[in-house]
Amino acid sequence: MAALSAEVKNVSKKMGRAQALDRVDVSFAAGEVHGIVGPNGAGKTTLIRLAAGLLHPDAGSVVYAEKGAEVPAEKAKHFTGYFPQEPSLYPDLTCEEHLEFFRDLYDLPQPEFTRRADELFNATGMAPFKDRPAGKLSGGMYKKLGLMCVLLNRPKLLLLDEPTVGVDPVSRQELWDLVYGFAGPEMTVILSTSYMDEAGRCARVHVLDEGRLLASGAPEELMRHFGVSDFADIFLKK
Repeated sequence: MAALSAEVKNVSKKMGRAQALDRVDVSFAAGEVHGIVGPNGAGKTTLIRLAAGLLHPDAGSVVYAEKGAEVPAEKAKHFTGYFPQEPSLYPDLTCEEHLEFFRDLYDLPQPEFTRRADELFNATGMAPFKDRPAGKLSGGMYKKLGLMCVLLNRPKLLLLDEPTVGVDPVSRQELWDLVYGFAGPEMTVILSTSYMDEAGRCARVHVLDEGRLLASGAPEELMRHFGVSDFADIFLKK
């Protein structure tokens, strides 16, 4: 199993009358954690949803590959996990019941499901709360459960749309530890974030503004590009 790469080629997309993306070219190399940053309305969510195959571009294309070989978009969907800003969980189902529900959706054999579920419960620290309904979880635990459901199928491409919005600092750190615990040769991670300190932890960061890509690179490269000493000051100098 190898991580998927994704290449967005000259993509434009309108959402209603707004030009959400305007001729965006960006490459998401396999096996890395990529951050997408930008002010509200920059096009972050649109780009994430296009990469997830939930939207189709008005112009341009999104190309997926595994070990250099192109993967058809429909096939890539089967290996892609998408985590929206607000996961839609069932308040009356327990944490364990949620994973069992997704087991059936993914058609996982029981031995494989048991192994993966145990791994996720241990990695997230959620094992003591297996029997707690989702509606009675804290904000951070709710986000963890949503991420566990997405990770259960071990996607080769994981797309996270502002996964830490609305959670406390400790939960933010725990969610990041979880993401980095699974990222690597078998999983590419692309996430949008409003927190520049989080973006600074990514291998590569892609800066959007008003639907256009301003720059891409490692955090240190972007600081040199924008002439700032603090990564959080990028949007003051763009």
